[in-house]
Amino acid sequence: MNQQELEKIKKKALEDHIPIIMDDTLVVMEKYLSQMKPEKILEIGTAVGYSAICFTNFLAENGRIDTIERDEERVKEAKENIKKVGVVDKIQIYEGDATQILPTLKEKYDAIFIDAAKGKYPFFLKEALRMIKPNGMIFADNILYKGYVLSDYNKHKQRTAVRNLREYIKEVSENPMLETEILEVGDGLAISKIKRKEGT
Repeated sequence: MNQQELEKIKKKALEDHIPIIMDDTLVVMEKYLSQMKPEKILEIGTAVGYSAICFTNFLAENGRIDTIERDEERVKEAKENIKKVGVVDKIQIYEGDATQILPTLKEKYDAIFIDAAKGKYPFFLKEALRMIKPNGMIFADNILYKGYVLSDYNKHKQRTAVRNLREYIKEVSENPMLETEILEVGDGLAISKIKRKEGT
């Protein structure tokens, strides 16, 4: 991987105010992914491809990442970035709305990273649970959303996003299949491990 190009991609994304994974969130995820050595990762929300490119470092041999993005300009930029860094063979971009694409996917994934429309997190979780492998992990970024989620924030503009993020936290915390921790790194990261079934 071309590390210099990756640094340029990060710098440009920050200058253009494109939301990319924060450094401290990435450090936490890298710790888990390096232990897992996933064969397949699903990412919901590509943006300019920065996080997917970073995750390729931790794939098993011949592993790959499927990532979904609906913004045409970002898809175009992500494709260019993936090519510049030299990981074209490891990342496949699905272009379109994740709510329409996810139900069509029949794959099983070792790790799923949710980083797209906040108001759709409960839907993304439902699809993620369908596609995650036994002993897999689901990561959800921006889960605390500037601190609004844990406060009594109720302003109209962000109300739906905040309500749905709270619902996501409730679901992953109460689901008996999952072991979940919520970390206050970056803008909040929820990490849900699929509990091992007895005898596996």
